[in-house]
Amino acid sequence: MMKSSFAIATGVGLLFLAACNGPKESADAAAAPAPVPAAAAKPGTTAADADALVAEVDKYAVDNAARLGAAFWIAQTYITDDAQLLAANATEEQLEFQSAKAEEAKRFNDTPGLSPETARALTLIKLGPTMPAPSDPAKRKELAAIAAKMDANYGAGQWCRPNAAGQEECLKLQQIEKIVDNVELKNTPAQIEAAWNGWHQTSRPIRKDYQRFTELMNEGASQLGFKDTGELWRGGYDMSPAEFDAEVERLWGQVKPMYDDLHCLVRDKLNKKYGDAVVPKDGLIPAHLLGNMWAQQWSNLYPLLEPYPGQDSLDVSSALKAQRDAEYKTLLAAFKGKPTPSDIAELEHKADAAQAVKMAKVAEDFYVSLGFPKLPESFWAKSLLVQPRDRDVVCHASAWDMNLKGDVRIKQCIEPDEEELTTIHHELGHIYYYLSYNHLRPVFQSGAHDGFHEAIGDTITLSLTPEHLKKIGLVKSVQKNDKATINSQMKLALDKIVFLPWGKLVDQWRWKVFSGQIKPEDYNAGWWKLREQYQGVSPPNARSEDDFDPGAKYHIPGNTPYTRYFLSFVLQFQFQKALCDASGFKGPLSECDVYGNAEAGKRFIEMLALGSSQPWPDTLEKLTGTRKMDASAIIEYFTPLIAYMKEQNQGKSCGWKVPEDAPAAAAAAPAT
Repeated sequence: MMKSSFAIATGVGLLFLAACNGPKESADAAAAPAPVPAAAAKPGTTAADADALVAEVDKYAVDNAARLGAAFWIAQTYITDDAQLLAANATEEQLEFQSAKAEEAKRFNDTPGLSPETARALTLIKLGPTMPAPSDPAKRKELAAIAAKMDANYGAGQWCRPNAAGQEECLKLQQIEKIVDNVELKNTPAQIEAAWNGWHQTSRPIRKDYQRFTELMNEGASQLGFKDTGELWRGGYDMSPAEFDAEVERLWGQVKPMYDDLHCLVRDKLNKKYGDAVVPKDGLIPAHLLGNMWAQQWSNLYPLLEPYPGQDSLDVSSALKAQRDAEYKTLLAAFKGKPTPSDIAELEHKADAAQAVKMAKVAEDFYVSLGFPKLPESFWAKSLLVQPRDRDVVCHASAWDMNLKGDVRIKQCIEPDEEELTTIHHELGHIYYYLSYNHLRPVFQSGAHDGFHEAIGDTITLSLTPEHLKKIGLVKSVQKNDKATINSQMKLALDKIVFLPWGKLVDQWRWKVFSGQIKPEDYNAGWWKLREQYQGVSPPNARSEDDFDPGAKYHIPGNTPYTRYFLSFVLQFQFQKALCDASGFKGPLSECDVYGNAEAGKRFIEMLALGSSQPWPDTLEKLTGTRKMDASAIIEYFTPLIAYMKEQNQGKSCGWKVPEDAPAAAAAAPAT
């Protein structure tokens, strides 16, 4: 599944306008009626004036995409004070332009005679920015500077500790994650806790920055007509914020019972491994023991959870590591003379880079098999695929559309493991979405909604079945029986199902912060209340308001809305079912592999080509035949595992106590 530093789409295509996360009006309003004869209009508010405004916004995007995109790219790939300044200036410029054009677009609310295309474009423009900026230039400049500072703090974060020789060594996030991930299940709880603490302390310096950041964005949102930034974000789904709240709760209600069963099973296994003093038989699971820095996905616990050991070897990571080691041996054998430590480090880096390209080519091949084009040569020349040896970078995986017309690239510090391979497939989903809608005018170059953008690549990963992995040489053998099926589904559920409550709660916290329901003096306490409520996890030790644990997750300092991921984890199964039906597949959904199927590819490409040019229910209907997001495909996919978990949990005390002020709907399932 996605590498724990969860991947995002970025780049100028998503930064200029409303983009895929910009609020939109209701579906009925956004569709817009057919043009009607224009009534008398005030000067500057005619349909022609509206057309001119949209054209101006499009022109700004085209003229400035490459220049501003370069500033953001450099800021994440060369973390220096100078790069921060460039990024802050670019952000300030964008915020000024967005705010001005959003305000201008409001003039046309009652303008008759608008074409449907212009009406849609105005909706995207006037309700768009995810970082709403105040109209005051000084405050706008301050907001941009804080955003750049928080981003750089995350990228430069490190944990320093004494090494075995008693000397101080400083570890970056990727190195700290290796301890917390505990893939071999050999690290002690104390070792994991120390590493967990080490990373989480890196966000302490931005606590006050985030408070001011929130104040400034709320002022900007208010000037756009919203109560706060959270209401603005929730308005971006062709429905009212209240309707969107209800929609998210409905989807969560569909999948929550499965998460509760999985939580119960995992807690029991961890209790047996570590004992009652570390993991209680009932109640909350200590978050640091779940094989992930944020406890957002638990796939590293699969060896402990494997239902039927020996049924299938699903160790893709070992195969990828073996490929990388073979590359290193080839490079070493070709080296002339005796290599110095510096030479060896360089050869190791070259081996890492070669393996990263190989893994990216595997992902590209899947898309090409469906009818997508090969990636442009500039992708391979300009992408950052491995951690550089000479500088800090923001390793958080992201996909970039640099100029709205083909300069696409990813930034990812790829390592040879299964999570990274899956992340590459995810990132290329963003890339191919960009390329598919690059023919549209810039204002429509974004996803149908932001959850669509995140779901594309993940849909592809659902075809990475054991049989497919065998075909591409990453697993040796595949057994087809009920036990092997449950093994495979358990491994996937530890990513896909486990993620769902996390995907929901991150923005639940932010929305409460934006609205003032969670006050600055309760930032950390409010964060852990929600994690207890939704995930059933607890911090490894006592936390205080000196801590700022939300800021240890990239999307908080990076100001990336997160409910998009929750929605994407629903949509990807819905998309996969539609693609499998289109391909003619007749077996269990969990066994469907659409690799090479022209009809499935045609349907997918046609949907992506629409961008945000129409309300998302219209786009969803084009692929799936339905206008509603629906999690029933998840239940269908995991039906064998659901039955297995119900059987395993018989007689166990399942569920956990939730905070007193938590809504009843969010309470855990009763004991089975």
